[in-house]
Amino acid sequence: MAALGGDGLRLLSVSRPERQPETAALGGPGPGLCCWVSVFSCLSLACSYVGSLYVWKSELPRDHPAVIKRRFTSVLVVSSLSPLCVLLWRELTGIQPGTSLLTLMGFRLEGFFPAALLPLLLTMILFLGPLMQLSMDCPCDLADGLKVVLAPRSWARCLTDMRWLRNQVIAPLTEELVFRACMLPMLAPCTGLGPAVFTCPLFFGVAHFHHIFEQLRFRQSSVGSIFLSAAFQFSYTAVFGAYTAFLFIRTGHLIGPVLCHSFCNYMGFPAVCAALEHPQRRPLLAGYALGVGLFLLLLQPLTDPKLYGSLPLCVLLERAGDSEAPLCS
Repeated sequence: MAALGGDGLRLLSVSRPERQPETAALGGPGPGLCCWVSVFSCLSLACSYVGSLYVWKSELPRDHPAVIKRRFTSVLVVSSLSPLCVLLWRELTGIQPGTSLLTLMGFRLEGFFPAALLPLLLTMILFLGPLMQLSMDCPCDLADGLKVVLAPRSWARCLTDMRWLRNQVIAPLTEELVFRACMLPMLAPCTGLGPAVFTCPLFFGVAHFHHIFEQLRFRQSSVGSIFLSAAFQFSYTAVFGAYTAFLFIRTGHLIGPVLCHSFCNYMGFPAVCAALEHPQRRPLLAGYALGVGLFLLLLQPLTDPKLYGSLPLCVLLERAGDSEAPLCS
């Protein structure tokens, strides 16, 4: 492990006994090249993902089914090719993770079921208040609601709804694949796991700025409102990105972040203002507070790495001699 110019960034160097030092393996420019390769690779992935949404020329708004179908095609192509960027990064930096590329990106069987259930449960606990609010405002009782949710016809309607597919399936899967599974393995060796949790979401937040251009194009609101909304969305998506990056590192799986992303897309941002004006605001606000409290209390236990087996990113850092990464224990 070598320090990068005294700025706190660290470079992971895992090499075989017969290999030359990292600078030699990289052709001589020095270890700083590795971090620049990592940042440039992440930036390229973010630009490619967003750019794929605009390869189709159309005068229709983004929620039109024809636009959504075309974007499905392009974003799925980019997401499918994104692991090649990680493979190229590995070749350029000479870093050997000691595991397969798919395992490093969170595609593995060990600890799969806990990784699918526990992060989603933790996220639902955080949304206890909004879930109570939804149940209070829903005209049907719990039994009727379960019948609707479990009915095959309901799922058939969802699977033919382009907006539902985008928000609940395609966007969570492709965004988590690109912005978590691909970017975190490239950033973590350079910055360490902790800083990577907060660095990776910056690419995710900036990627959502493209909504500004669409809103300005179709004049959906005033310019001031559009930019204010974009700033709020950047903040919200950055915080959410840090949370799913944390889940990815602590569980070593992609499935948890994807399911949590889908759930959060369904719930939307908590309607706190509506809760303050709700006829039953006292129990509702208590539910909000209880949900946040339980979330903070259960965050560490439900993401304990011991529940999920060997963590690929932690193994990557351990091979470099960094066995004290706090997120790994």
